[in-house]
Amino acid sequence: MFEVAKLELLIAKRNLWVAISITLMVLFTLVLTLAGSAPTGTLGVDPIIIAATSITTLSVYFVPLLALLLSFDAISGEIERGTLALSLTYPLSRAEILFGKFLAQLAVLAVAIGLALLLTAIISLLLNKGVSMSFTPLIWLFFTSILLGASFLGLGYMVSALVRQPSVASGLAIVIWLVLVILYDIGLLGALVADNGGFFTKSIFPWLLVFNPADAFRLLNMPDIANNVLSSGLGAAKSVTNNIYSFISLLLWPAISLLLAWLVFRKVEP
Repeated sequence: MFEVAKLELLIAKRNLWVAISITLMVLFTLVLTLAGSAPTGTLGVDPIIIAATSITTLSVYFVPLLALLLSFDAISGEIERGTLALSLTYPLSRAEILFGKFLAQLAVLAVAIGLALLLTAIISLLLNKGVSMSFTPLIWLFFTSILLGASFLGLGYMVSALVRQPSVASGLAIVIWLVLVILYDIGLLGALVADNGGFFTKSIFPWLLVFNPADAFRLLNMPDIANNVLSSGLGAAKSVTNNIYSFISLLLWPAISLLLAWLVFRKVEP
């Protein structure tokens, strides 16, 4: 398993997606940190909280997309290149092959996210000298971002095992991203408007948010003070569902998605 991970990391070094992912994550984080540092003085809020909230709005879109782009051809690409048949001749189970790929690509995600958040911490210190700050929100954001990325890595492997062409897998990966990250919330918003504060809004809507890994990530990383500042509307859900449920959801999604990927992968013929 670890040999597979080492090989995947070597491939990742030559993969343009790795350089692009780290560069984009760092650049976007730099812009958001600089832009979010302006209102901290007037709001009287910890600069780190403002920075973490701004980066959360980026991460909820960017991290799942990046995870899917890293993983969509993990299996279908090997089938197309003819290397999967060779990999299966080694004394490794399919679970070990899959988990080795997962470890390597999760490490790539962790490096990109870690560098971006480290840059945020450095910039916040430089721009707010003498201001008392807690870096706990950034540490928590890093951990939950890894869980979010792991969830979509597993979904990417599942898609990659379902089809034999990387081009088709990439299209399905984008569909998954659109549905879970964008269209899901649009559908919930429409249902909220139609329900007009009824049973769905009070009893069903919060749990549907918790079920979605992207929304569970939002709930865990948007503090109450940020909800008031940004008028995000997530406060209503937080008041009904405890954060523990969002955390459990985000913990379960990587395991569920990897299990689904393995169940599909075990039936793939090279």
